[in-house]
Amino acid sequence: MDRYLVYGNPIAQSKSPQIHAAFATETGQNIDYQKQLVEEDGFKAAADAFFLAGGCGLNITVPFKIDAFDYAHELTERARTAGAVNTLKRLEDGRILGDNTDGAGMVSDIVDILGWPIADQRVLVLGAGGAVRGVLQPLLEQGPAQLVVANRTVAKALTLVREFKSFGKLQACGFDDLEDEQFDLVINGTSASLAGDLPPLPEDLLAPGARCYDMMYGAEPTVFLRWAEQQGAAAVADGLGMLVGQAAEAFELWREVRPRVVPVIEALRDQLKA
Repeated sequence: MDRYLVYGNPIAQSKSPQIHAAFATETGQNIDYQKQLVEEDGFKAAADAFFLAGGCGLNITVPFKIDAFDYAHELTERARTAGAVNTLKRLEDGRILGDNTDGAGMVSDIVDILGWPIADQRVLVLGAGGAVRGVLQPLLEQGPAQLVVANRTVAKALTLVREFKSFGKLQACGFDDLEDEQFDLVINGTSASLAGDLPPLPEDLLAPGARCYDMMYGAEPTVFLRWAEQQGAAAVADGLGMLVGQAAEAFELWREVRPRVVPVIEALRDQLKA
């Protein structure tokens, strides 16, 4: 049986084993997928031991995505661009491939599952941290009419513009600079929702028919999504579909078969509501 793990610290909350078990059942794959708590300075030793023992692949969550980036022998273009890795695969020659499936998972959720357009839309991304870094290339590849990164510290957003400008038109600003601007799609990539906080967003930020997406998720709507509904958003969604979508990308990289995501999203949603 092929072995896979997800590394993180903390890790108890991870839904990855449940997600990949569902994928394996649906696609007829014989795998064993578990989660493992790794000490913050113990990533390399843990990964070395896992792959030496014949492990096939790792998922990586906080705080090890940079460690995984440095650990990989080879990188996909999207991992190299993101500067972070959330998926490792042992290749036939024993070398380790690093990938980043976060952005593709989010875009697939938005476009394929929710049916929201990104192409030719005015898109605003809130935040400039690692979560946003991982999604900019896939977003730009969709061909939005405009993509703006807004952050409390403008310098961080400007750094992303310099690094990702080769993939498409990208702009940076502070939250104060959003006055008199309107967007068709607003994506919250800050961790503020987890603390119940909201970036200082102006009134009338949402264009008629605008949609809002939070990369975070929970049993209840996030504070950002509650704000969006109060502002009259046409539709809102949290990041549960992104979680399942990025897992599906990793599963396909490992097993060369694409699992269905909608049944898993629905099952997880039912659990959150229970």
